[in-house]
Amino acid sequence: MNSTIEKLTTSYLDALQWRYATKKFDASKRISETDLATLKEAIRLSASSYGLQPYSVLVISNTELKEKLRSACWNQPQITDASHVFVFAGKKDFDHSLIDSYLELVSTARNLPIDSLVGYGNFMKSKLLNLPQETKTSWASHQAYLAAGNLLSAAAALQIDTCPMEGFERDAVDAVLNLDDKGLTTALIVPAGYRSESDQTQYYKKVRRTPEELFITI
Repeated sequence: MNSTIEKLTTSYLDALQWRYATKKFDASKRISETDLATLKEAIRLSASSYGLQPYSVLVISNTELKEKLRSACWNQPQITDASHVFVFAGKKDFDHSLIDSYLELVSTARNLPIDSLVGYGNFMKSKLLNLPQETKTSWASHQAYLAAGNLLSAAAALQIDTCPMEGFERDAVDAVLNLDDKGLTTALIVPAGYRSESDQTQYYKKVRRTPEELFITI
């Protein structure tokens, strides 16, 4: 391993070691527009099944809206104290337009005739469009989680704190954000900002399963 790669690897692992699920944010500290743009780009570049990205990400900084959202999130203070709240919302249902619009992006980005992508498009449609709506919703939520993982890692690299949250009432959050009107439903919420000095959780030793317990080498 050359020195540059070794340095990058060490830096990345150090960032993952540094991050934790922040319980108390410093409400006086804000994420800069430059860093916010970096976090958004990290999310945008996330992997997803077929590259379809069947979700939207709401980025919330409005104080009044965060107050309303907090009541739907078990009154957890991270929602109001964090600089920004990222809400990952998957599509509840979708049709051929999700795939067709993606193929148009591929055609433009790779300078390919759209006709050359028909076969691939038909393949995706055959695998996805006949799924039950409940399965489509679940699949879209899984893709949103991949994007949230990118956010957590990118934030850690910038020493921005996050707290991935599943502790919320989905229907209530959807109602506050009018997601049903957009054909979306909340998958995961990630407040982001900067840890408070009074957050004792930051001093806890990180606990993870050992490599021997976690990995099965075949």
